[in-house]
Amino acid sequence: MKTKKAKPFAANNASVKMLEADGWTVGVVEQRIPHCFITRDLYGFADLIACSPTRGIMAVQVTGGGNGPARIAKIRQEARAGIWLASGGRIVVHDWRKRAGRKERECVVVEVTKENL
Repeated sequence: MKTKKAKPFAANNASVKMLEADGWTVGVVEQRIPHCFITRDLYGFADLIACSPTRGIMAVQVTGGGNGPARIAKIRQEARAGIWLASGGRIVVHDWRKRAGRKERECVVVEVTKENL
């Protein structure tokens, strides 16, 4: 008897839904490079761009499984992150984690600022 393989969690989709429910306009800017399982983020750190007339513009790095600290370290290494922040943009990391003993996931949100860059 075959066991069903669990579908992978679509973290980008979950972040898009969460941001749109909060009133943001969201666009996916991560690119998949054809024929080689590689994705490229905008400026090396952004999977999504979100904008709001009252809250500005925000680059979002999406990850899962507690990988947020590694993504923050990656953003700190990227010179364009400092340029983005100096230009008035925000950078946020969405780290989707499975709740202990449950099917649903929760999103841990960490903002990267000039001070902690």
